[in-house]
Amino acid sequence: MNAVKRSARRALASSRRLLRAVYVRQRRSIQLRVVTSTLCISAVVVAILGAFLTQQMSNALMSGKVKAAQLQLDEGLSTVRGQLADQPETGDRLNSVINTLKERSGPSGLYEVYIRDVHDQSLDGYSSNELRAESIPQRLRDELGNAPPDTTAYTFGRLTYNGRASEPGLIVGGKSGQFELYYLFPLTEDQHTLTIVSRSLWGVGVVLLLLLAAIASLVTRQVVIPVRLAAQGAQRLAAGRLEERMRVRGEDDLARLARSFNEMAANLQEKIGELEDLSQLQRQFVSDVSHELRTPLTTIRIAADMLYEYREHFGDPAVGRSAELLQSQLERFEALLADLLEISRHDAGAATLDAESLDMRDLVLRAVGDIQNLAERKGSKVLLQLPGEPCMAEVDRRRVERIMRNLLVNAVEHGEGEDIVVSVAADRDAVAVAVRDHGVGLKAGEGQMVFDRFWRADPARARTTGGTGLGLSISREDAQLHGGWLQAWGEPGAGSQFRLSLPRVAGAELRGSPLPLVPPGAGGRPLFAELEAGE
Repeated sequence: MNAVKRSARRALASSRRLLRAVYVRQRRSIQLRVVTSTLCISAVVVAILGAFLTQQMSNALMSGKVKAAQLQLDEGLSTVRGQLADQPETGDRLNSVINTLKERSGPSGLYEVYIRDVHDQSLDGYSSNELRAESIPQRLRDELGNAPPDTTAYTFGRLTYNGRASEPGLIVGGKSGQFELYYLFPLTEDQHTLTIVSRSLWGVGVVLLLLLAAIASLVTRQVVIPVRLAAQGAQRLAAGRLEERMRVRGEDDLARLARSFNEMAANLQEKIGELEDLSQLQRQFVSDVSHELRTPLTTIRIAADMLYEYREHFGDPAVGRSAELLQSQLERFEALLADLLEISRHDAGAATLDAESLDMRDLVLRAVGDIQNLAERKGSKVLLQLPGEPCMAEVDRRRVERIMRNLLVNAVEHGEGEDIVVSVAADRDAVAVAVRDHGVGLKAGEGQMVFDRFWRADPARARTTGGTGLGLSISREDAQLHGGWLQAWGEPGAGSQFRLSLPRVAGAELRGSPLPLVPPGAGGRPLFAELEAGE
């Protein structure tokens, strides 16, 4: 019993897989859908036409059979009136009449004859070839019995014999005086003919369906193949193969589609080339300007340091204050210049990873220590949620510490003096750090822009930490350089959370993160930006 159940389950599973494969194939193929639709509609039409034609042929055949039978019956009734009129009726005379009428059917026996004297109820009547009286349906006898003289009627029934099998037949009867005469025509050959014709019709219908399916397949192929080539070309174009073009054949709609596609591809290639040249010039400009500014900035820095050192010796307090402002703005300018150089290295693909095995908990503690004074000035308290076991990963110390500092400074800047929660977790393949603040959060659509260069959530908001506007953008580049993710979630008024996820082994593929992007207990629809390496 168990073996039977297992076999049934396997058969059911195989059927489901087959149906699923057919369903997927049909969804992916326009040609298959068109051929299937054509086949189904054609099958319905052929079935209706086949049934109609079969019925019409059957009716026509039976109608001709009935007319011929009624003519034969009229002739037989004339014979009965001629031979039995005004003469005493005897069994021999009735048998003689039956034999006479039967001989007219020819050697093949096209019909059987049955005659009955309605005045003699003691006899069932006389018939030819062992035909049984039960072959005459009672309803036909009643119809003739209640009808006036010279009335004829017909019906269909079963002809039964003594000593051989019954068969379907047409039964026509008429009344002449005291006699009822019935002709019984076997319909076996006619039914056989109808069966052959019907099978031929259905066979022709099946062949017609197959031909229609083949025609539909050929016709749709002429349209589907160019569309399929256009889709493949668009995929290759999207993959960066800007030289992709379609072959133009003829002057029809598909040819116009191919020409339009080629024009689009050419324009796109031209525009992308212009943008790449412009981007290259921009990167080169930023790199050159950044390097050229370092020399005069160094000189200005030396002079500013001297002025800042002797600021208390100036007689005018305003001059001392100016020296302090000069010192702070130079520090910010140096940070901006360093960020620009780092961005130019990432854009040029020159950034390298100096990976070593480190405990992420130590890097987090160092970054928290660096911004502790800033957090205290803003009134924020940094809460740590660190695991008890080491969270080792192959990372670049300098870059990861910079990511953590940028995330923490951003949390302090927008945390509105609320607590900041830093969580660390690890699994077999990855480590993750989440920085959660409870400040203004992110509005709808800002989750996609938070990592853009020089983007600010509120341009009118005063920046108190002296940031350059490039911190989160550089952090994203550093995360991608590790093969990791830097993601953001936020809700207006509910704060935000940034999650850094890195693979334990440098260069390994990151499949998931041990920390959730949406913090526990956060309601509403999350607004997030997933920025993965290679995107």
